[in-house]
Amino acid sequence: MAGLRIIPLGGLGEVGKNMTVYEYGDDMVVVDAGLAFPRDEQLGVDLVLPDFSFLSDNAERVRAVLLTHGHEDHVGGLPYLLRRVPIGHIWGTKLTLALVQSKLDEHGLLRAAELHEADPEGDPVDVGPFRLEWVRMAHSIPDTAAIVLETPGGRVVHTGDYKIDHTPVDGMRTDVGRLADIGNRGVDLLVGDSTNAERPGVTPSERVVGEAFRQLIPVRTGRIFVSSFASNVHRMQQAIDVAAEVDRKVAVIGRSMRKTLNISRNLGYIKIPDAMLLKPHELEEYPRGKTLVLCSGSQGEPLSALTRIAYNDHPATSVERGDTVIISAKPIPGNELRVHDTINGLARLGAEVLHEENAVVHASGHANAEELRTVLSLLRPRCVMPVHGEYRMQAAHARLAEDAGVDPRNIVIAENGSVVELTDDRIAIVDQVQSGVTFVDGLGVGDVRDVAIRDRQRLSEDGVVIIVATLAASNGGAVSPPELIVRGVGDAQPIIDELRAEADNTLRDCLAQNITEIKLLQEHIHDNVGQVLYDRTGRRPMILPVIVEV
Repeated sequence: MAGLRIIPLGGLGEVGKNMTVYEYGDDMVVVDAGLAFPRDEQLGVDLVLPDFSFLSDNAERVRAVLLTHGHEDHVGGLPYLLRRVPIGHIWGTKLTLALVQSKLDEHGLLRAAELHEADPEGDPVDVGPFRLEWVRMAHSIPDTAAIVLETPGGRVVHTGDYKIDHTPVDGMRTDVGRLADIGNRGVDLLVGDSTNAERPGVTPSERVVGEAFRQLIPVRTGRIFVSSFASNVHRMQQAIDVAAEVDRKVAVIGRSMRKTLNISRNLGYIKIPDAMLLKPHELEEYPRGKTLVLCSGSQGEPLSALTRIAYNDHPATSVERGDTVIISAKPIPGNELRVHDTINGLARLGAEVLHEENAVVHASGHANAEELRTVLSLLRPRCVMPVHGEYRMQAAHARLAEDAGVDPRNIVIAENGSVVELTDDRIAIVDQVQSGVTFVDGLGVGDVRDVAIRDRQRLSEDGVVIIVATLAASNGGAVSPPELIVRGVGDAQPIIDELRAEADNTLRDCLAQNITEIKLLQEHIHDNVGQVLYDRTGRRPMILPVIVEV
């Protein structure tokens, strides 16, 4: 029997840009197509995508993209993938598809693929040799599902993101009965979420946040701002419910949050009377104690609504002493400093800021260790492959699997680009494909490479020295002493004069030796000026010699 191959292209050894390829024979399906947000050192980068080269090289074999839920780290890379790889079919649950449809519309790609609604209560569907089922899972966005992929090479359960919430806001619990059923059929491989594998116990229910809102909001007298991920529909609904109870009007600020609210209202996932909704510019018509603002920017994004409010730069609203800001989200690793800056800005304006560290205003959407144990006991998989997490999280999930009785030889901790083969008698890493990252910088996708990021880092840390030298085209002699443009190095005039003299001497020495080739002149000036600068300052800024012939 041919083996089933599992090829993760993102989401392993990291949190974000989740993408996994399943290959059986000549056919492939892709589970999720996510993105990640840039780290501080990735200067000027807007988004980080998986490297799609492997899918590009096998485009004619890719049958469909299968989506687990609508979070950006699972669907945000889809428009960029469709530009590179002509995939005709996308499967996902109702809300997931609605969010994807809006995203594709923004990118002018609505006709790029056919959207198919997957029903977690419905019959299996066939895509090539893959028989697919979606199983309802609780998470921090509605319509989240695990995917069961059945092929002649084995049955795999790909959990996506989940937690076992017994009291979800919408009543849609993780379908443990279905999971037990699937376990009884026999599971060859569990590909499972590892995000909270290191955390003991169980994840608190989303309703815990609603109860916190009920305690915090009624006693506040100023305007209340609630910031969360724009996709956290349950969090928005709970804030709206409490606002209704205390007779506050609600305004929604931030493009992504308004879009999610409109889509969710149209599909019935959020309920709010029209009379309760305010447009942002209408806020000033009401007493501050009678309004609540839902706004994006819980991660301190530079141009987001909450960040602009924190710096008193938002055209529609502002924070005053006596107002309360509830940041109902945990900072994504790498965003902590930006979030702290936002909190400091809000506090400076007089607001009381409540966040995860000083109030129960956030609950994770990912399963803790006890919930992972529960799923392992329900499915009783022959093999386990931890995904969706940094290496330490994958390793913790692997230990839980071993504790649950899975043979350690059947537990694989893979990396992005690993080719994992599942057969009747084993699971193993058998190959490696090209993987990595693709940077989105403005309108450019993939045209910024690591070398450009390193240059940006160097510019930000050590500055730049631009040396402009003018030569006479007729005889190759120097017309005038070089000019220096110095940024981020310091403005000590003696050092600048010394650098100018060094550049001038180097140029004249080269010309005296009949060295007139532009590249060689630039190299000599670069090396000599750089050495003087390092000797005097201990720094290595970027040095850009420019030779102009007149």
